[in-house]
Amino acid sequence: MKKYLLLLVLLPLMVVAQKKSKKEKLAEVKAKQELVANLKKHIQYLADDKLEGRRTGTAGELLAMHYISDQYKAMGIEPKGANGYIQEFEINEGKQIDASTFLQVNEKNVELSTNFFPLAYSCNKNVKGTVAATLNESNQPWFIDLKDVLEENQTNPHFDMDDFIKKESDKIASKGATALILYNSSSLVDNVQFNKNDQSAQTKIPVLYINKEGFNKYFPDATATVNLSINVSLSIKKRLARNVVGFINNNASTTVVLGAHYDHLGYGEDKNALDTGHVIHNGADDNASGTAALIELTKLLKHSSPQHNNYLILNFSAEELGILGSKYWVEHPTTNITANYMINMDMIGRYDTSHKLTIGGYGTSPTWGELFQTTTDKNLVVKFDSAGSGPSDHEAFYRKDIPVLFFFTGSHSDYHKATDDWDKINYDGEAEIVQYVYQLITAADTKNKLAFIKTKDPEMGRSTKFTVSLGVIPDYGFTGTGVRIDGVSQGKLAERIGLHAGDILLQLGDYKFVDVMSYMKALGKFKKGDKTKLQIKRGNDVKDFDVEF
Repeated sequence: MKKYLLLLVLLPLMVVAQKKSKKEKLAEVKAKQELVANLKKHIQYLADDKLEGRRTGTAGELLAMHYISDQYKAMGIEPKGANGYIQEFEINEGKQIDASTFLQVNEKNVELSTNFFPLAYSCNKNVKGTVAATLNESNQPWFIDLKDVLEENQTNPHFDMDDFIKKESDKIASKGATALILYNSSSLVDNVQFNKNDQSAQTKIPVLYINKEGFNKYFPDATATVNLSINVSLSIKKRLARNVVGFINNNASTTVVLGAHYDHLGYGEDKNALDTGHVIHNGADDNASGTAALIELTKLLKHSSPQHNNYLILNFSAEELGILGSKYWVEHPTTNITANYMINMDMIGRYDTSHKLTIGGYGTSPTWGELFQTTTDKNLVVKFDSAGSGPSDHEAFYRKDIPVLFFFTGSHSDYHKATDDWDKINYDGEAEIVQYVYQLITAADTKNKLAFIKTKDPEMGRSTKFTVSLGVIPDYGFTGTGVRIDGVSQGKLAERIGLHAGDILLQLGDYKFVDVMSYMKALGKFKKGDKTKLQIKRGNDVKDFDVEF
C-alpha cells in the first residue's frame, strides 16, 4: 500500500518534470531559430554590395566596423579599444608605382610591370627624347647594358647592384643624361627589382629597368633611332585599419580571447583574389560568417557567462593582408590580460557532408583532448588538426605560447571569388557551430589555466609550384628590405641550420630578396637536392649558411 501511495505522490511531480522538459525543448528550438535568423541578418548586411567587399582601409570596411561596434554597444559590452571599441593602426605598404607611370617607344606603350618598371629610388619626372640604345648623347635618355658589370663582378661577394645603379645614375646625370634605362643582355642574374620598402634618396634622373623580353620587343635594332617618352610617378601607399575590441569582465584572473576577422578583398585590388575583373568580393563565408558567429557568441556569453574567465572579443582587420590586425593587437594590446586560450572562427559558413567542421590547434594544450572527449555535438561531424600554426588570426596568439583553437569548415570553389555570397551559407550548420563553441567554453571554465604545447607545423594544404621550402613563417607586416622570420617550423630546414624568429632573409644563392614575393619567386628556382648558400641578417650581423634542400 505504501508503494502505491508513493507512486501517487510522485506522479504529479513526474508530469511536472515532463512538462518542464518539453518547455525547455521548445525554448531550445526557439533559441536556435533566433540564432539562425540573427546570423543571417549579420551576414546579409556584411556581405551586401554596399560594403564593397570590406577591403581594409575603405569606406565599406568602415561600415562593417560601425555595424559590429553597434552590436556590442546594444548588448552592453564594455569597449576595450584604444578609442571606445576601436583600435586604429596604420598599414604602410611602402612605395607604389602609380598608374600614370609609362614608357612609350614610338608612341607604343611598353607594358608596365610585365616588361618594365621604375626603380623605387627613381625620381618622379617626365622626360622625352630621340635616341638609339647604343648611342648615349647629352640631353637625352641613356641606356646601360648590365652584362659587362655582372661579368666583371661574378666573383665579387661585396658587389651591390643597387649601389652601382645609384652611382652610375649620378655620374651620367652630370654628363647630361636625362634618364637611365637599364637592361641585361646576359643570362646572369642581375637582381634588379622594385623594392617597395626602399627608403634611400631619389636619383637626380628617372631610372627604369626593361627586361630582356621587353628590350627585344621594343628595341629589336639597338642602333635604330626611336622616340621615347617617359613618366615616372611613385608614391607612398598607406591605409588606416581598425580592430574592434570588446570585453566581458568577470573579475577573473584569466581571460579567454575570442576572435574573427571582418575584412575581405574589396574589388580584388590587392591581387589576392582568385578570379579576374573589377568585381565586388562580398566574402560571405570569408569571413562574414566568423564575424556573425562572434557577435552571437558574445551575446550568449553576455547573457550567461561562465565566471572563471573574462572574455576579450576581437574583430580583426587586415587579415587578408597577412594577419596584420591580430599581430598588431598582440604587439600593442589595448588592455592587459593573462590569456588562458584563444578561439578563432574563420570561414565557418559552409558546413555540410563534404565541408565538415575542422578544429585546428587540438594539440596546443593537453586539456583540449580531455574536453573534446566529453563535449560533443551529435549534429556535427568534426575533424581534428593538432597544429597551432595556420593561415589565420590564431597564428599570432600561438606564436605567443597561448593555446588556440581554429574553427573552419573548409575551402570551396567560391574561396576568394566574387561568388562567395550570403545565399550559399548553411545557417543551421553555423548556428550549431556557435552553440558548440559556447558549450566548449562552458566546459573549459571548470579547468585551471590551460597549459601550452608547441605543435609541429602543418604542411601547406594548398597546391604550390615550389618543390623546396626553408620551413619559415614570414612576417608579412615587415617594412624593411628582405623577409623577416615570424616563426620557424619544427623539424624543418630552417630549424636544423639554426634560424630563428627575428632573422631577416636576404639572399638565396644568386637571388636577393626585397620582400616575401621575391623570396617565393627565388624558392621556385630550386629543387630537392640542390645545394646553395643562404644569407641572413641577425641584429647588426650578416651571416651565411650552407643549405641543402
